[in-house]
Amino acid sequence: MLRRRDGGPVEVALIHRPAYDDWTLPKGKLNPGETHEEAALREVKEETGLVVHLGDPAGQVHYRDRKGRPKSVRYWTMQPVGSTEEEFAPNDEVDRLRWIPLAEAGPVLTYEHDREILESLKP
Repeated sequence: MLRRRDGGPVEVALIHRPAYDDWTLPKGKLNPGETHEEAALREVKEETGLVVHLGDPAGQVHYRDRKGRPKSVRYWTMQPVGSTEEEFAPNDEVDRLRWIPLAEAGPVLTYEHDREILESLKP
């Protein structure tokens, strides 16, 4: 889970995927030979344009996708390296990126499993 603090409350990055018309946390699939940590860093870069520092594990969720296939996703806390203002450029996978205060992000998310990850990190 990508977070930042710019002098105010902790904010999290949420992405909008036009193919699914959903708001979710950045995530993706492993490439052959890739570790979960490498995949997390790569996917966040691909989806948001941000280079990040990998932090602590933030949880794991299991669910079935829209086609009924089982999915397992591991999350980490992540901090952007450098500015978060100008790196994002819409692409085929993600057309919007929003930074939202952690306490307000749950209702914006489309999926319950994403809300569960957020809830596990609240103080």
